[in-house]
Amino acid sequence: MKRKILKWTFRFTVLIILLFGVLILTVLNPTLLYANRTVFENFTVYHNKPLDKDLKTRLDNARDIIKENQLFDSGLKFDICLNDGSLYPSLLEIFMGQAFALGFTSNKVAICGNANFQENYVERNGYKWNLTQLLAHEETHCLVYNKIGFWKSNPIANNPKWKWEGYPEYVSRRDQDQLNLVKNIKQLDEALKLNKTQWGISFADSTVTSREYFNYRLLTQYCLDIKKMTFEEFLNDTTSEQTIKTQMRKWYKTRE
Repeated sequence: MKRKILKWTFRFTVLIILLFGVLILTVLNPTLLYANRTVFENFTVYHNKPLDKDLKTRLDNARDIIKENQLFDSGLKFDICLNDGSLYPSLLEIFMGQAFALGFTSNKVAICGNANFQENYVERNGYKWNLTQLLAHEETHCLVYNKIGFWKSNPIANNPKWKWEGYPEYVSRRDQDQLNLVKNIKQLDEALKLNKTQWGISFADSTVTSREYFNYRLLTQYCLDIKKMTFEEFLNDTTSEQTIKTQMRKWYKTRE
């Protein structure tokens, strides 16, 4: 009996390893779950339906945003996986959680919400996220992975969430109404006065971000723009989120 239990345990373990291997292979090779693949310069787009004519404009605009970042690598080629009938985005969300989009490894971006390329947004649960900035956000995750590698990236390294999400938000949110830190903090404070529990905060183009991510971006903006940290200094700094928030608030009070 004991020998049979060991035998079946071994078989089950081998099966799990094989299934996990197939899953990893599928995630790393989106072509397995898409009918079509189209290349635009440094972008390979995986899709099932005909591509929207405005997609390339959104990709180019997102690339223009991340070009200004210190981590930008002109040789990096991105795989863009659309949510147009493929199981691929849903498969990713099983393991990575529900999202408007997901950026992972050094080159993969999957759009998980419903994209409107002409109006430049991705919709999910009634909220609209700016598509160009969303692409830039997820591509920044890839730039970070490309810079620091697998072992220093999340979820392996468990970097603080406010840094891991705040940095891509800082890089991607470059519209004129998003650049001034004093105005950004004031916008958050005014939103909290109106409704402390509301999920999102709106921008001038009527798209949103979560208040959690908005707060992460403010802390990151303070570290990079006011304290003049480099990316490496920012990521490696051990100062707590609460201490950074306290420092930022003291700085803000001198500029109200």
